[in-house]
Amino acid sequence: MQIPPERLDQITNRFAELEARMASGTLEGDAFVQASRDYSELEPVAKVAAAVKSMRGEIAGLEEMLADPEMKAMAEDELSAIRAALPEKERALAVALLPRDSADNKPAMLEIRAGTGGDEAALFAGDLYRMYERFAAANGWKIEPVSMNASEVGGFKEIVANVTGTGVFAKMKFESGVHRVQRVPVTESGGRIHTSAATVAVLPEPDEVDVTIDQNDLKIDTYRASGAGGQHVNTTDSAVRITHLPSGLVVMQQDERSQIKNRAKAMQVLRARLYEKMRDEAQGAEAEARKAMVGSGDRSERIRTYNFPQGRVTDHRIGLTLHKLEEVLAGPGLPELIDALIAEDEGKRLAALAD
Repeated sequence: MQIPPERLDQITNRFAELEARMASGTLEGDAFVQASRDYSELEPVAKVAAAVKSMRGEIAGLEEMLADPEMKAMAEDELSAIRAALPEKERALAVALLPRDSADNKPAMLEIRAGTGGDEAALFAGDLYRMYERFAAANGWKIEPVSMNASEVGGFKEIVANVTGTGVFAKMKFESGVHRVQRVPVTESGGRIHTSAATVAVLPEPDEVDVTIDQNDLKIDTYRASGAGGQHVNTTDSAVRITHLPSGLVVMQQDERSQIKNRAKAMQVLRARLYEKMRDEAQGAEAEARKAMVGSGDRSERIRTYNFPQGRVTDHRIGLTLHKLEEVLAGPGLPELIDALIAEDEGKRLAALAD
């Protein structure tokens, strides 16, 4: 996809203008913050645009040199090399210019729930959470549990965690959906392979300005926590249930001993789910654009199978199979899957623009 010369000029001129404004020392307060944000967003695009512009200029110059018999051989060699490298640089620029998801740079709320398969599903949910923990650590992100419901045999019936860092949602968003595991459970004496599942949801965490919640729209109930938790269980009304009346969304939180802390965590989860609902409605209005994406983001969509007997992981959306299951679950192998999903998504969106 070739970018017109005037678009290249527009990018480089805008970047030069921002550079001059930043260097002028006249910007203050909100104006400086906005200019800094614009500069950081445009800088990588401007660098690729400058490289494309330079390569096109070199090609034009070398083509003129072909008319000189003494320079022709050298010009042909250089021309061949630049022409071979230009398409990749042009594609990189086209990808950089694709409309960005406004949530890509936001932190995320990671929710993992055991599905079909009983105890084995809970153990698998624990495996998935540890995989994302290691992936987060490798990316320099911070992951903190917000609430969890541990299984008696290990793993989790449900766990919700907050993931913060640079570009969290951009890399994690394609993980939403049903993850299926095929393996022989440790409790299986007959050696039979069982199929279990866990549901993963990755929700971008909004800023307060993204989602405004009217306190009058909330019904807040307190009750006594149940399950493991020490002496406060069944003696203190520390658990919190928040119902957002307009949407019908309900969030419950009981992990903390403090009702105030449980309420704060419940509001954090509610804000993320309301933001997801707003995004789903907006994307529904842009159905054609959404068709170009990899997967639908639907939590009921089976997206990946982890097959232990064969040591393989298959992502069904892009038909990619990796025979390195242990490496994927350990964390280091996951980027290969995520990078392939991102590349497929970029390719589909570029094709949609070209149509």
